[in-house]
Amino acid sequence: MALSTPTALSIRFTVRVDDYGSLGSWTKCEGLAVEHEVQEYQEGGMNDYVHRLPGRRKYPNVKLTRPLDPDSATVARWVTSVSPGFQRTQAAIAALDAGGTVICRWNLSDVYPIKWTGPTLDVGGNQVATESLELAHNGFLGPS
Repeated sequence: MALSTPTALSIRFTVRVDDYGSLGSWTKCEGLAVEHEVQEYQEGGMNDYVHRLPGRRKYPNVKLTRPLDPDSATVARWVTSVSPGFQRTQAAIAALDAGGTVICRWNLSDVYPIKWTGPTLDVGGNQVATESLELAHNGFLGPS
Protein backbone atom coordinates (compact mmCIF):
# COMPACT_ATOMS: atom_id res chain seq x y z
CA MET A 1 0.00 0.00 0.00
CA ALA A 2 1.45 3.34 -1.09
CA LEU A 3 1.35 6.24 1.33
CA SER A 4 0.58 9.66 -0.02
CA THR A 5 3.02 12.47 0.58
CA PRO A 6 1.57 15.34 2.64
CA THR A 7 1.24 18.60 0.74
CA ALA A 8 1.16 20.93 3.73
CA LEU A 9 4.50 22.49 2.81
CA SER A 10 3.63 25.84 1.28
CA ILE A 11 5.76 28.41 -0.44
CA ARG A 12 3.48 31.44 -0.23
CA PHE A 13 0.03 32.74 0.57
CA THR A 14 -2.21 34.79 -1.67
CA VAL A 15 -4.76 37.26 -0.38
CA ARG A 16 -7.86 38.39 -2.22
CA VAL A 17 -10.36 40.98 -0.97
CA ASP A 18 -13.82 40.71 -2.55
CA ASP A 19 -14.41 44.39 -3.21
CA TYR A 20 -10.82 45.21 -4.24
CA GLY A 21 -9.22 42.16 -5.86
CA SER A 22 -5.89 40.48 -5.35
CA LEU A 23 -3.38 41.84 -2.84
CA GLY A 24 -0.69 39.52 -4.20
CA SER A 25 1.48 36.86 -2.61
CA TRP A 26 2.73 36.91 0.97
CA THR A 27 5.46 34.93 2.71
CA LYS A 28 4.19 34.90 6.29
CA CYS A 29 0.70 34.66 7.77
CA GLU A 30 -0.03 34.73 11.52
CA GLY A 31 -3.29 34.71 13.45
CA LEU A 32 -5.50 32.18 11.67
CA ALA A 33 -7.14 31.00 14.88
CA VAL A 34 -10.32 30.89 16.90
CA GLU A 35 -10.67 30.77 20.67
CA HIS A 36 -13.76 30.07 22.73
CA GLU A 37 -14.14 31.81 26.07
CA VAL A 38 -15.14 29.42 28.83
CA GLN A 39 -17.66 30.36 31.49
CA GLU A 40 -17.27 28.45 34.74
CA TYR A 41 -20.40 27.76 36.76
CA GLN A 42 -20.26 26.30 40.26
CA GLU A 43 -23.54 24.55 40.84
CA GLY A 44 -24.69 24.37 44.46
CA GLY A 45 -24.76 20.84 45.83
CA MET A 46 -22.54 19.49 43.04
CA ASN A 47 -19.10 19.90 44.59
CA ASP A 48 -17.32 17.26 42.51
CA TYR A 49 -16.68 19.51 39.52
CA VAL A 50 -17.30 22.90 37.98
CA HIS A 51 -19.48 23.22 34.89
CA ARG A 52 -17.50 24.68 31.98
CA LEU A 53 -19.83 26.27 29.45
CA PRO A 54 -18.83 27.63 26.03
CA GLY A 55 -18.89 31.40 25.74
CA ARG A 56 -18.08 33.85 22.96
CA ARG A 57 -15.72 33.13 20.11
CA LYS A 58 -12.72 35.39 19.59
CA TYR A 59 -10.72 35.78 16.41
CA PRO A 60 -7.27 37.34 16.59
CA ASN A 61 -6.11 39.74 13.90
CA VAL A 62 -4.40 38.19 10.89
CA LYS A 63 -0.94 39.60 10.21
CA LEU A 64 0.62 39.17 6.77
CA THR A 65 4.25 39.93 5.94
CA ARG A 66 6.29 39.92 2.74
CA PRO A 67 9.20 41.60 0.95
CA LEU A 68 8.19 44.63 -1.10
CA ASP A 69 7.00 43.76 -4.59
CA PRO A 70 4.88 45.36 -7.35
CA ASP A 71 1.66 44.50 -5.42
CA SER A 72 2.78 46.66 -2.47
CA ALA A 73 1.34 49.77 -4.12
CA THR A 74 -2.03 47.99 -4.50
CA VAL A 75 -2.07 47.20 -0.78
CA ALA A 76 -1.22 50.78 0.16
CA ARG A 77 -4.01 52.08 -2.13
CA TRP A 78 -6.55 49.68 -0.57
CA VAL A 79 -5.58 50.59 3.01
CA THR A 80 -5.71 54.33 2.34
CA SER A 81 -9.03 54.04 0.49
CA VAL A 82 -10.75 52.72 3.62
CA SER A 83 -12.83 55.44 5.23
CA PRO A 84 -14.66 55.54 8.58
CA GLY A 85 -17.94 54.59 6.85
CA PHE A 86 -16.25 51.63 5.13
CA GLN A 87 -18.34 48.52 4.60
CA ARG A 88 -16.54 45.44 5.82
CA THR A 89 -15.89 42.87 3.13
CA GLN A 90 -14.86 39.26 2.71
CA ALA A 91 -11.34 38.07 2.05
CA ALA A 92 -9.67 34.80 1.20
CA ILE A 93 -6.21 33.65 2.21
CA ALA A 94 -4.95 30.70 0.17
CA ALA A 95 -1.86 28.61 0.94
CA LEU A 96 -0.12 27.54 -2.27
CA ASP A 97 2.40 24.79 -2.89
CA ALA A 98 5.54 25.14 -5.01
CA GLY A 99 3.52 24.59 -8.20
CA GLY A 100 0.98 27.29 -7.34
CA THR A 101 -1.81 24.82 -6.49
CA VAL A 102 -4.08 25.85 -3.61
CA ILE A 103 -3.50 23.58 -0.63
CA CYS A 104 -6.01 25.23 1.68
CA ARG A 105 -8.13 28.38 1.71
CA TRP A 106 -9.49 30.39 4.64
CA ASN A 107 -12.43 32.66 3.88
CA LEU A 108 -12.79 35.52 6.35
CA SER A 109 -15.94 37.54 7.01
CA ASP A 110 -16.26 41.23 7.84
CA VAL A 111 -12.64 42.03 7.05
CA TYR A 112 -11.04 45.44 7.23
CA PRO A 113 -7.41 46.59 7.41
CA ILE A 114 -6.38 47.95 10.78
CA LYS A 115 -2.67 48.44 10.22
CA TRP A 116 -0.17 48.60 7.38
CA THR A 117 3.52 48.95 8.08
CA GLY A 118 5.86 49.84 5.27
CA PRO A 119 9.57 49.13 5.08
CA THR A 120 12.36 50.78 6.97
CA LEU A 121 14.56 52.12 4.21
CA ASP A 122 18.23 52.30 5.11
CA VAL A 123 20.86 52.39 2.35
CA GLY A 124 23.53 51.54 4.93
CA GLY A 125 21.74 48.37 5.99
CA ASN A 126 21.79 45.00 4.31
CA GLN A 127 18.20 43.92 4.97
CA VAL A 128 15.28 43.03 2.76
CA ALA A 129 12.62 45.77 2.69
CA THR A 130 9.39 44.23 4.03
CA GLU A 131 5.82 45.33 4.59
CA SER A 132 3.13 43.96 6.89
CA LEU A 133 -0.64 44.15 6.79
CA GLU A 134 -2.91 43.47 9.75
CA LEU A 135 -6.55 42.53 9.17
CA ALA A 136 -9.41 42.37 11.67
CA HIS A 137 -12.24 39.94 10.92
CA ASN A 138 -15.32 38.38 12.50
CA GLY A 139 -14.76 34.75 11.73
CA PHE A 140 -14.41 32.11 9.07
CA LEU A 141 -16.88 31.36 6.27
CA GLY A 142 -17.48 27.99 4.67
CA PRO A 143 -15.37 26.70 1.78
CA SER A 144 -15.40 28.63 -1.49
